[in-house]
Amino acid sequence: MGNVFGKEKPLKEVLRENKRMINRAIRELDREKAGLEREEKRLTMDIKKAAKEQQMGSVKIMAKDLVRTRQYITRFIEMRSHLQGTALKLQTVKSHHAMAEAMKSTAKAMYKMNKAVDVPAMTKMMAEFEKENAKTEIMQEIMGDTLDDALADEGTEEAEEQIVNQVLDEIELPEASLGSPDLKQTVGTGKVAVAAEAEDPALSELEARLNNLKR
Repeated sequence: MGNVFGKEKPLKEVLRENKRMINRAIRELDREKAGLEREEKRLTMDIKKAAKEQQMGSVKIMAKDLVRTRQYITRFIEMRSHLQGTALKLQTVKSHHAMAEAMKSTAKAMYKMNKAVDVPAMTKMMAEFEKENAKTEIMQEIMGDTLDDALADEGTEEAEEQIVNQVLDEIELPEASLGSPDLKQTVGTGKVAVAAEAEDPALSELEARLNNLKR
């Protein structure tokens, strides 16, 4: 729909005008329907009055008018329903048009955004990031392994010395055995050597425990 000497009206404006026309027609139908309902009530009262006065001819004529009036009221109701259905269809078209416009605007914005993004530069940046990240992970692994080795050696020596001292404390050798020239004890490097008589059960147990620690 367009003008003869002007530009074609946009769809939004056309839909607005058509909706306004439909609403105007519905209001006119409501006014006509209200007038017919008033006429229906008047005819009903006149028919009752004529029937009481035994004016059967007038009753028949007014009965025909009453039937036609009710038929017109029914037709107006149907026409109003059709107009409301048309208005709903126009509203649906308007909603679809608004959705299409929104999608069009979104597509334009996405096109501009994609055009503004430098894909090769972004790809190069991501490659450099992955490269530097891999270097960082390798350095962290090397430093972690070095620290683990250093801490493991120190911790092992301390643990061995602690276990040896604990074993010596549990045995509780008598003072005579500790002062015996046949007993030689060495503590500090984690290795203990005990020499005593084969018949001494306490020394045999100490030697067995120390041998188990060396394994």
